[in-house]
Amino acid sequence: MEKVFLSACRGEPTPHTPIWLNRQAGRYMPEYHQVKGDTPSLDFFKNPEKAAKATLDAQRILGVDAAIMFADLLPIMEPMGLRLDYIPGAGPVFDNPIRSEIDVQSLINAPAEEATPYIAQTVKNILQDLPSDIALIGFAGAPFTLASYAIEGKGSRNYVFVKKMMYEQPLLWHQLLEKLVQQLVSYLHLQIEAGVEAVQIFDTWVGSLSVADFRVFVLPHLKKMLAQLKGRVPVIYFGTGNHHLLPEIAPLGFDVLAFDWRTPLAPTWDALGIPAVQGNLDPIVLCADQATVAKQSDQLLKSVADRPGHIFNLGHGIIPETPVDNVKFLVDFVHEQSAR
Repeated sequence: MEKVFLSACRGEPTPHTPIWLNRQAGRYMPEYHQVKGDTPSLDFFKNPEKAAKATLDAQRILGVDAAIMFADLLPIMEPMGLRLDYIPGAGPVFDNPIRSEIDVQSLINAPAEEATPYIAQTVKNILQDLPSDIALIGFAGAPFTLASYAIEGKGSRNYVFVKKMMYEQPLLWHQLLEKLVQQLVSYLHLQIEAGVEAVQIFDTWVGSLSVADFRVFVLPHLKKMLAQLKGRVPVIYFGTGNHHLLPEIAPLGFDVLAFDWRTPLAPTWDALGIPAVQGNLDPIVLCADQATVAKQSDQLLKSVADRPGHIFNLGHGIIPETPVDNVKFLVDFVHEQSAR
């Protein structure tokens, strides 16, 4: 059975616009809390049974066209030597951030099947119960975003330590990103071998860079990473606040570019000349009433006018305050409206 999500990734016509949602398995959903219980976040991400159940519950409840493996961007760096914890109210924290040449040299690269074996088991557990017409997406953080978390040690507004390293120690910066790319490629190959049918690269923090800095400090590493993944499964690239960088990213040849909510979807698609795009409803629309959800979604669908290669998604993740009924309404609306 052809999976509409995968057809859209290839820019092919589909009977309706496929839809899935960033953070579709998350804190807004009661079933998520039932599965997590009082399990610490890091243990939750590394538990193949619980992670698979969270993935499958979200797909089943929402009726989306793709499931995305439930995991987090950062545990990949724990076996590399970074001490990771998720602090309630503060989010993820590394208590030994990377600041020096010794820190970078100390990072360990190991095959993903040794470093993160739970990921392959999570994928296998999901596939046992995923409907045959639903695609499974794997994912990872992009090199820049992972490096930023590792250097800052936590969330950041100004990326002071990140940019200091880039500007003052460019060789060290490139050494760090080379190590991250090596680990990421192994990690994504492990997911693909376990059975994911597409992968999404999340570059949440890349919008903090100028075009000039992006070209020097990030582009070569993205290019190297993609070259080692290309042709196995569709690769989706998603950044936030990065509209100014998209003309640099498009020529790399990602199969799908996902846009944040600030990016004008149809005009940007036209300007970039790429086969497939994903996005990009403002996630806060889902906190409004259903008439607003319908109006905003309809405008987005009409802007692309049934053009093949559009995957409907949000321009960022679902926030915890979102009513579940609104998310279900959105999925049904997109399916019905785009099938007409």
